[in-house]
Amino acid sequence: MKTTLDIQRRLAELGYDPGPADGIRGRQTIAAVKRFQSASHLTVDGIAGPATLRALFGGATVSASESPDACPWLEQAFRTKGLHERRDNAALREFLKSDGGTVGDPAKVPWCGDFVQTCIALSMPEEVLPNNPYAAINWLKFGRECAPQRGAVLVFWRGSPDGWQGHVGFYVSEDATHYHVIGGNQSDSITVSRIVKNRLRKGGSRWPLTALAVNSGAVIADGSTLVETRNEA
Repeated sequence: MKTTLDIQRRLAELGYDPGPADGIRGRQTIAAVKRFQSASHLTVDGIAGPATLRALFGGATVSASESPDACPWLEQAFRTKGLHERRDNAALREFLKSDGGTVGDPAKVPWCGDFVQTCIALSMPEEVLPNNPYAAINWLKFGRECAPQRGAVLVFWRGSPDGWQGHVGFYVSEDATHYHVIGGNQSDSITVSRIVKNRLRKGGSRWPLTALAVNSGAVIADGSTLVETRNEA
C-alpha cells in the first residue's frame, strides 16, 4: 500500500516539487498532485485516488479506501495523539493555531471542535468548514451524512440529547455498544476513547465533500483497554 511519503518521492522524481518529503499531505503536496493530474489528463482535484495512483506508479488499480488520501485528517489526528492540555500546553496550542485560528487556551476552554477543525483544515484545505467550528453541534452541517466508518466526523450530544452542548471527534472503530473515537478534550488530551453509541446525534456521522468517496464500513475492534468518556467539558 502506497503512503503519502511514497507519493511525494514519486512526484519529485517526475519533476513535480511536493515540498518537503515529510509524509504529510499539505498544500505543496496537493498542488504537486494537481500539476501531475493536469499533465496526465486526469481529474484535477489534488487527491491521489485510484486513477492518479495508477498513473504515478503503474500496476493494478487500488480501491479508494486503500489510498493514502482516503482520510488524511485521521492521520493528522494520530500524529498529535497524547498531547495533554496542561502538560503539553505549548505544543498543543501551537498545533491548534497552525491552521490560522484557534478557540483559545485548551486548558481554559472546550477545544474538541478546534481539534477537528485543525486536522481537516491542514489536510483538506479546500474543504468548507462549518460556521463557528469550535461548537461541536455545528459539525452537523459539515460535509455530507455517511454511515459511521473510519475517519468519519462523529457529532455527539452532551448532557441532554436536545441540548446544544456536545462533543466531536473522528471514528476509529467500534464494539457492540461504543464508538472508539480519537478526539481532543477527552481526559483533557488527544486520545482514543469509547463513547456510547446512543450519544451520537441524528445525522451525526459526516464525511468531507472534497474527500474520496469511501464506503469502508464499520471497523469492529476490542475496546476493553480504552477509557470511556462521558463528559468532555
